[in-house]
Amino acid sequence: MILKDYLIIDPHGMHARPATALLRLARQFKSEFSLKKDGNKIQMKSMLNILSLALKCGDTISVIIEGDDESQAVAAFDNFFNEEMKKF
Repeated sequence: MILKDYLIIDPHGMHARPATALLRLARQFKSEFSLKKDGNKIQMKSMLNILSLALKCGDTISVIIEGDDESQAVAAFDNFFNEEMKKF
């Protein structure tokens, strides 16, 4: 299991476009993914689950990755939160 915190850097927060892109990214891996914010933990299985966290710019989110390919997944998530989130 890998637990990693990320800062939401998009000025609009986690809206539909980045949530969809995050979900597509997660579906490329066999691992299970969860997001946690302020004690609320969701399974990353739908865009609505992600949006239910109401992530705003400046919020910190914990990503929990469990599975055989978690090392590869965390590298992809690092790129997503540090680079791709700037493009939305």
